[in-house]
Amino acid sequence: MPASQDKVVVTCALTGVLATREQCPWVPYTPVEIAEEARRAYEAGAAVVHIHARTDEGGPTFEPAVYAKIAEETRRRCPVILNFSTGGAGPMEGRVAHIAQVKPPIGALNMGSMNYATYSQRRKEFVFDFVFENTFRDIAFLLEVMNGAGVKPELECFDVGHTNSVWPLIDKGLLRQPLQFSFIMGVLGGIRASAENLALQAREAPRGSTWEVIGISHEQWLMVGAALSLGGNVRVGLEDNFYLDAAGTKMAGSNGDLVAKAVRMARDMGREPATVDEAGRMLSLA
Repeated sequence: MPASQDKVVVTCALTGVLATREQCPWVPYTPVEIAEEARRAYEAGAAVVHIHARTDEGGPTFEPAVYAKIAEETRRRCPVILNFSTGGAGPMEGRVAHIAQVKPPIGALNMGSMNYATYSQRRKEFVFDFVFENTFRDIAFLLEVMNGAGVKPELECFDVGHTNSVWPLIDKGLLRQPLQFSFIMGVLGGIRASAENLALQAREAPRGSTWEVIGISHEQWLMVGAALSLGGNVRVGLEDNFYLDAAGTKMAGSNGDLVAKAVRMARDMGREPATVDEAGRMLSLA
């Protein structure tokens, strides 16, 4: 297929929950900073930005007013598609209020529970270790709110069991096809980052679905390459990875730097980044 017809949706995850300025000085916190990073990502070729709101001091927040301000500041700068997270801790009502009130085109939700950890080989200990709980009851509640708000759910799957969890939700009418998946690869407790495992995840998705890959940390560029070769979409950004090389020796100066590299990789493989309008059609947004 000619490159002009073989499109790839590039998503940029701007800030996340855990990334700090001590780790990378370019991580945005305030609505204006997040909006500026959204603009940089859009200008580099991203059609979608995935957003976790932060307090001005960098802590996580689900305050609808903060998300509304992020949306306002971003739309003032560029037409990029907004994707708001619901992941984290706390009551489900609080984790989805911003979706119901601000109504972004896409809302991300996690499709299952898991051990979620980071292990230090040097220190021989777990430096981050908790159970990430997402019951079917909670998933169904999030979907009810998203459906009521007209928000497209993006199904974040850390393992094959999460991907296969869609079937009862389709049967109940809570998920409406075509579905949109994010396959997160390389989190300890989830599926290992490899091209073979990504191909497995893609095969498990219902026919007609769209999907993107999220490679964590130094695995990001390997998984971007695998997704591009398999015909999938890609996500990069400071939430997932700070570095422009797989060895972790060259830190990106912005989210735009990471998007620009993903776009170069796509074009090197004969694929063109989708525009915002093209991405909206490819992802079946209203």
